[in-house]
Amino acid sequence: LKTRLFDELIVLILLSRRDKYMKKLKVGIIGCGGIANSKHLPALTSQKDKCEIVAFCDIIRERAEKAAAQYGVEGAQVCEDYHDLLANPEIDVVHVLTPNVAHCPITVAAFEAGKHVMCEKPMAATTADAQLMMDAWKKSGKKFTIGYQNRFRKDTQTLFKACRSGDLGDIYFAKAHAIRRRAVPTWGVFPDKSKQGGGPLIDIGTHALDITLWMMDNYEVESVTGSVFEKLGHMKEATVGNMFGPWDPEKYEVEDSAFGFIKMKNGATIFLESAWAINLRESREASCTLCGTKAGAEIIGGMSKAEGEYDLVFNKTDYGQLTEETLSPGGTIAFFEGSSDKPEEVECKQWLEAILNDGEPLVKPEQAFTVTKILDNIYKSAAQGKEIKFA
Repeated sequence: LKTRLFDELIVLILLSRRDKYMKKLKVGIIGCGGIANSKHLPALTSQKDKCEIVAFCDIIRERAEKAAAQYGVEGAQVCEDYHDLLANPEIDVVHVLTPNVAHCPITVAAFEAGKHVMCEKPMAATTADAQLMMDAWKKSGKKFTIGYQNRFRKDTQTLFKACRSGDLGDIYFAKAHAIRRRAVPTWGVFPDKSKQGGGPLIDIGTHALDITLWMMDNYEVESVTGSVFEKLGHMKEATVGNMFGPWDPEKYEVEDSAFGFIKMKNGATIFLESAWAINLRESREASCTLCGTKAGAEIIGGMSKAEGEYDLVFNKTDYGQLTEETLSPGGTIAFFEGSSDKPEEVECKQWLEAILNDGEPLVKPEQAFTVTKILDNIYKSAAQGKEIKFA
């Protein structure tokens, strides 16, 4: 009996200290700017039992040094050339957090170096670049995902479950909302078309489209028609009231609003709206409206709401009446296990566990590729003044 009790005690001690003996993923960060410091680095730090950040790269060395001092392990690698980071055999995972046009070459090089890759949204600035990334990923045998953290919010998780349960029936019409009345980002390279590839469509429209396609579980596109406007971005008087302070109209190179009409092969239709600056009263960001044969649903505010708040509304017919059902912000159970409600932390946890347990990341590369292809062709449609047919 004493021997058995002793053995059980040893097992309990080992279990209590299992994190010490578990393999921790070694993470390298390429791009130590705004999205790294506001999202990825805090999220990775929240998962210390699964990973440690061992390398930091940025073309501005001081940014890499600052990030390493705050978030890195002792003696973390700091460099300005991403090839130096990728040459580090210790690194398992790379997070690519650079301007959009740099996503492709860095991601391709990371796969060739044998790393798992989390790339910040969008996958790429063009379809051609996204295809190169897909090809490199398929050859590598590594894990790949894109940073669409809005899938991990409580409201989107709840709506996704309703869609998969068939509560809405056949979803045949949807709207993807990414509207800011006045919230042009005035920092970094956001207004620089050569580095970002575009403005609000590629920046925030990408989130709204990702959520909408994911809810519909439909990635078979027939055609895209787009309209892109450069109306307010070059007007000094339009900068009044901008959330991030006045922007410089002389240096504003991208669209201020863009819209897309997307027809799917099964006849379903999506209307995508995006704007950093537009004369609409209400902002609606990273949200969607769904119309199905059994019911409809609408995420009204999305990212425009305060953290922890949301307004998911279902509409249908009950008892011979038109009804609406609004869910309480505290009334749902998280779609994924874990105590954190922060989407970026849940996203990070799921990503790291997919690598450690040889699972699948929630955001699949094929899905993100379709998002990029649609956005790219909205720009092309607007430039050519015609509908773009998909193969």
